[in-house]
Amino acid sequence: MKLILAIVPDTVSDAVSQALTSHNFRVTGIASTGGFLRRGRTTLMIGVEDDQLQHALDQIRAALPPQPPDSKESRAVIFVLKVDHFDHF
Repeated sequence: MKLILAIVPDTVSDAVSQALTSHNFRVTGIASTGGFLRRGRTTLMIGVEDDQLQHALDQIRAALPPQPPDSKESRAVIFVLKVDHFDHF
């Protein structure tokens, strides 16, 4: 199992969350700030089975708006962590 931490701008967090949940992924969002200008961000936490990792990443990428060619700001920062244990109560 993997845990995806996707840090996205607040302006696209709903679109990314909806794209993931429409493909039956569970998403938890946490408001966060960061970067040079301290702009609003949302950190999305998505737990996925190993064989669904690429599909989830594809959904995140597809939900992000295109990046202008002259922009140096990232559209998202994504971390993928290995999960050794998971309980769902």
